[in-house]
Amino acid sequence: MSGVQTVTISAGEGDQRLDRWLKRRFPQLGQGRIEKMCRKGELRVNGGRVKASTRIEEGQEVRLPPLPENAKPEVVRTAVSDADARMIQACVIYRDDHILAINKPPGLPVQGGSGQTRHVDGLAEALRFGYDEKPRLVHRLDKDTSGVLVLARTRAAATALTAAFRHRETRKIYWALVAGVPTPYLGEIKTGLVKAGGHGAKGEGEKMIALHPRDTDSTPGAKRARTLYATLYRVASRAAWVAMEPVTGRTHQLRVHMAELGHPIIGDGKYGGSGQENLGDGWGAQLGGVISKKLHLHARRLAFEHPQTRKTISLTAALPPHMKDSWETFGWTEDLAKDDPFEDLK
Repeated sequence: MSGVQTVTISAGEGDQRLDRWLKRRFPQLGQGRIEKMCRKGELRVNGGRVKASTRIEEGQEVRLPPLPENAKPEVVRTAVSDADARMIQACVIYRDDHILAINKPPGLPVQGGSGQTRHVDGLAEALRFGYDEKPRLVHRLDKDTSGVLVLARTRAAATALTAAFRHRETRKIYWALVAGVPTPYLGEIKTGLVKAGGHGAKGEGEKMIALHPRDTDSTPGAKRARTLYATLYRVASRAAWVAMEPVTGRTHQLRVHMAELGHPIIGDGKYGGSGQENLGDGWGAQLGGVISKKLHLHARRLAFEHPQTRKTISLTAALPPHMKDSWETFGWTEDLAKDDPFEDLK
């Protein structure tokens, strides 16, 4: 066993989770050991107690208790079936030495939790393409939202991209099918958001609640949120193809904002209800007929600065099958929309 030691976070090692940094510095440490050291207060950063998920920064000092010298590392690698490997590899829409991107299918969670055992983070084992480590997540999409999802193939790329998403240095454009027709056709939504607790031991069913902007600052836990939207095409007054750009990145922001506007995203039973007729209090989130009951929300385009070349890269993902079917029903094609429908709002 080694003695108590203090290690300084070096340049280039910041902006990552403590447990991930530890596993790279001390591969003999397993996740269980790290969690235990945190619970007992044996592992400290700048003298303070921490969790395994605490993010560390360059220059911080990590105090470590005596560590085993040659303990066998706990290697936990998600087994990916051949079918799942083929599926996730077929989703790749971009790849270079530093990043890759997939068109995430609807219904596939990005990470595990709440009983989810099949998710992008686990399936990423099949996206190594010769690298020693699987690609890292740098942002998220909801389980039922499809579209562009970027992963970093190196730690340096992960650090740069995570910072870019956190500091809103990326541009995301989503497509959705909504109930009714938003007017004006081009506008913005500034409704604040606050989380309402769910039920059960783990808060199942929690939702985001919309707040008037004037109430946001005075409501504990509330955050400002801003969404740009553009109504692209319509089907009489029944439904519309809408593009949205989240200027902020709050949980369920687009879904709550469109529902608050009175035009919930089709298939969104959580925020739009399941009604199929206008009862005077907004449209329900199902159109009925041949239109799928799945969520019609798709991350269509993502633009950002490449972490290595520093050039702007723009990635586009095709619609998932259920949305493509709805588009065909209404006589729409993907090439009808401009790449950036928000030029007039810039």
